[in-house]
Amino acid sequence: MKNTVLVNKVAESGLITINLENYFPQHAFEVFDLKDHLFHGLILKEKEFRDALKIEDWTKYQDKIVLIICSADAIIPLWAYMLIESYLHGKAADTYHGTEEDYLRMYYKNVLNKMDFEKYIDQRIVIKGCSHKPVPAYAYGYITSLLKPYAQSIMFGEPCSTVPIFKRPRKLD
Repeated sequence: MKNTVLVNKVAESGLITINLENYFPQHAFEVFDLKDHLFHGLILKEKEFRDALKIEDWTKYQDKIVLIICSADAIIPLWAYMLIESYLHGKAADTYHGTEEDYLRMYYKNVLNKMDFEKYIDQRIVIKGCSHKPVPAYAYGYITSLLKPYAQSIMFGEPCSTVPIFKRPRKLD
């Protein structure tokens, strides 16, 4: 019987995998919906709003990413958002005025802008697909634009099965 040596060609390929899921926020999301504090679902009355905020259970927002929204079609004065923020300060891990999807776009833009892409000069990069967390499509496009000036090639998927996205032309000597 012949001895067969198994070779991990993926490991030897020199591909560098970036998994955007690894950068996903560590804190849970919680929604603060202003519609719950509107008079007849239409109007925010200052005195009633202030009284409601005083008795709100702010502990449920502790160490969470709080998404402040108004799911009703109402005009909300800007001071109302400021007042909510004053109660969340020191409790929430982060706050955002909008949806989870909008938050994640902003979050990934900030995270990716802080990355050092020079370490990817002339490297073959795979942006991992098949995430289990809701990484926004925006993050995949944005990291591509940030990597393109540095990488030799950019692919999407898994190292064993990739879709080519970009390949730098070879320089002629």
